Amino acid sequence: MQTQSHTLDRVFQALADPTRRKIVERLSHGPVSVSALAEPLDMSLPAVMQHLQVLETSGLVRSAKTGRVRTCRVEAAALETVERWLALRRSSWERRLDRLGEFLEQPIPRRKS
Repeated sequence: MQTQSHTLDRVFQALADPTRRKIVERLSHGPVSVSALAEPLDMSLPAVMQHLQVLETSGLVRSAKTGRVRTCRVEAAALETVERWLALRRSSWERRLDRLGEFLEQPIPRRKS
């Protein structure tokens, strides 16, 4: 459980940054070269590389170099870990909301004056 918790911590920390979320969103459409990822971002290539390093360390992104081109892709397993964690929380929240709904539907007992 500790390993999963550590993994979730790294993934959520990586996704806390809006630039890294943009990168993951872009990579969710398919593999992209680092230069293509950097193009729409308003930052230097070294800054983009730093963001990619954080994403790779978290396990969200993998990259491979072919010749002079480094291509990145989303690592689905890391996203599935987060999805499972969120699904467990969601089911707990839904059960609690269902119980609250049932409670609120009960008639209010009248007090005798």
